[in-house]
Order: sequence, then structure tokens, then C-alpha cells
Amino acid sequence: MKKKIVELVNICKTYPLGNREVKALKNISLTIERGEFMSIAGPSGSGKTTALNMIGCIDIPTSGLVRINGQSTTELSDDEQTELRHKTIGFIFQSFNLIPVLNVYENIEFPLFLDKRFNRDDREWINYLLEEVGLSEWAKHKPNELSGGQRQRVAVARALVTRPEIILADEPTANLDSVTGDKIISLMSKINKEFKT
Repeated sequence: MKKKIVELVNICKTYPLGNREVKALKNISLTIERGEFMSIAGPSGSGKTTALNMIGCIDIPTSGLVRINGQSTTELSDDEQTELRHKTIGFIFQSFNLIPVLNVYENIEFPLFLDKRFNRDDREWINYLLEEVGLSEWAKHKPNELSGGQRQRVAVARALVTRPEIILADEPTANLDSVTGDKIISLMSKINKEFKT
């Protein structure tokens, strides 16, 4: 039996908008097992990003329960949620969110500095990730010297550097052409099979 890594139970999320409330999520329930590769699809404004924000401990539900590895995230302090996010979840954003003054290698290693750890194994892991995403020869280049597809591959490697159990990707191909987008999805599928994220 596979391990449940994410559980959303009757999640509701409302946001104030002027003098009314907008229901972004209404009674959403979802279970994701370890190693599962899934996509959440729907029109703009249907709550996809809100659902990812719940899973990623970026936002909390108005009602309902979010569990990561069996632990209710709403019962965690802000510091505990931050630690859970950092150790368990890797994020890939539509807009890449790379640090412009850092080169490719430094952008990938940056999350390790947040954890105040860095060792030889981490260097080998970063080099392995660079190879996996096909950017070894671009390691010393800054983000503004890369194509959109290359930037997104840096974001994929950065999301993996802490060896998270969960990777959340919010429209990772939206800013890419269809060929490059297909390559990013293939890369993410390959990583899912190899690392069971």
C-alpha cells in the first residue's frame, strides 16, 4: 500500500472582495500518494493555484483539513510550516523566480544555504542535477543569459536540491513555447520516476 503524502479534506477557501466573499475552493477533497504524478486542470480562476498554496503551506483554508505526511498543517506554527515547506516541498513557479545576481549553480544551491548546511555530497548532488537538466555547461551563467526553457530547468533543479518528497509546479510551462513546454513536462515525469517525488 502506498503512503498518503498529501490529503485535502473538505477544503474551503473564501477571500473578501469589497463587500462580498469569493469562494476560491468549495469542499475540495484530494489524496496524493508518494510517487504519484498528477496535474490539476481547470479554467483561470477555478482555484488551482489556491489548492497548490494549501498543499504548499503558503495559505491556510477557511475550513477543512490539510495533511502532509499525516500531519495537519493548520495545527503548525508559522515556523513549523516554514520548516515543513523547506524540508518536504519543492516549488516550481511559472515565472521561474531565479535570483538575477546569482549564476545557475548558485541559484540551485541557494535553498541549501537557507537550511544552513552545505557539504561535499551537496556539491555532487548539484552537479548531478545540472547534468540531469542538461545545464552543466551553463553553470556559471546568469539567468538573463538563458532562454526561458533553460531558466525553467534551473527552477526544476532548484526545486529538487533539498530532496523534497513533494514537488509543486504552478503552470510551469505557461511562459514557454509548446516544444520547450513538452520537454519540461517530460523532464518532470522522468524526475518523478527516478526520485519518487
